[in-house]
Amino acid sequence: MSTKRSLFGTDGIRGKANIHPMTGEVAMALGRAVTHYFQKHSGRKPLIIIGKDTRLSCYMLEQAFSAGVCSQGGRAIFTGPLPTPGVAFVTQSMRADAGVMISASHNPFEDNGIKIFDRSGHKLPDDVEMELERMIMTPSLIPPKTGNDLGNARRLDEVIGRYIVHAKSAFNSHYSLEGLRIVVDGANGAAYKLAPQVFEELGAEVISLGKDPNGVNINKGCGALYPQLCAEQVVKFRADLGVCVDGDADRVVLIDRDGTVIDGDKAIGLCARFLKETNQLEGNHEIVGTVMSNFGLEVFLKKHAMTLHRTQVGDRYIVERMRATGSVFGGEPSGHLVFKRHSTTGDGILAALKVIECMKHFGKGLKELADEVELYPQMLLNTTISKKTPFEDVPAIMAAVKTAEDELKGTGRLLLRYSGTEHLARVMVEGRDEAQVQRICRSLTDVVTKQLG
Repeated sequence: MSTKRSLFGTDGIRGKANIHPMTGEVAMALGRAVTHYFQKHSGRKPLIIIGKDTRLSCYMLEQAFSAGVCSQGGRAIFTGPLPTPGVAFVTQSMRADAGVMISASHNPFEDNGIKIFDRSGHKLPDDVEMELERMIMTPSLIPPKTGNDLGNARRLDEVIGRYIVHAKSAFNSHYSLEGLRIVVDGANGAAYKLAPQVFEELGAEVISLGKDPNGVNINKGCGALYPQLCAEQVVKFRADLGVCVDGDADRVVLIDRDGTVIDGDKAIGLCARFLKETNQLEGNHEIVGTVMSNFGLEVFLKKHAMTLHRTQVGDRYIVERMRATGSVFGGEPSGHLVFKRHSTTGDGILAALKVIECMKHFGKGLKELADEVELYPQMLLNTTISKKTPFEDVPAIMAAVKTAEDELKGTGRLLLRYSGTEHLARVMVEGRDEAQVQRICRSLTDVVTKQLG
């Protein structure tokens, strides 16, 4: 049997709303499958938390998924708009069997997605997603429920307050945000209301952006994808910091007082150094990144007696590595930062609070701290290809790779990978010398194009 997944991608199911696979029919089938799976493993009527962001299509998918849950005897609980890490937290704290987040994260409002957490608040592994796919494709695998075996649904009151308390508890009680002016951009998404509240309740003066969702303006010209607006407001209001989350608030982009947008790898580096100097690494000096993590971050961590382990792209793969090895911190350049002691997934609000802790601890501004993490010049080129032959099966490409690696001599790295959705090969090169990086990247791209185009 094929192990290739046709519905699930790197972060749940995602696509254009009301077009397969993001239809009400698939959402209901997934609700049935999730409920059957967790009932089979728990032996009771599963309790399933259903959260969402502010997209117009969330109403359709929320109700459809809930219908699937109820049809299989599950108990559905609606949270309303809530960040992805909030859904993971509520799932764990309520001892629910599963949690579901309806969101396409940073994508435009026309898209939507569904990601699923187990009772511990962790995203499902690939093999469980494969089992759910089989049940969706073959509905007869799920015996129908009737009569008193059917389930029900209800809404959860005060859920925002629960998550705010959780987020605030992660911030060191020795510090406060009093005297700080912070611009908070909620991306017109899941955290539009609660993100400003978290910072205000910790004492900050907050200037709110992206706080008026209307179903179609999530991520539109605001939030982590478009931090320029927040940067302008930081400068205009002479704020100390800018905090931009994305549509489901599982990632963050930070802005220093002079309007500088801080690279995600720099944030990872300064947080890792802070955790090590405050003895919070629990004896494990491995920091988990992805194949996209900059080589300069690796050099910085090595300088401070830490190591970088790269996983494939996706914060769930970072968390899987952290759980397997006992490491306590990891992240992606895109702004997903995972602090294992406080969260089971990326959490933009929590990450911002931890960065503020770094600033308080070192007594320095964000840009001053971030500048200590020197990132290497990087070049990324895409080339259209006609076939996705494994790179290692093409001798000419492997020879060009060896030549490039010999030239970099441990002072940089290169990465070849295929796009998951398009007929593209991506060639990335990093190194100390920008001119060398560009020359190697172009040369390697020419070889890939010639062999696979």
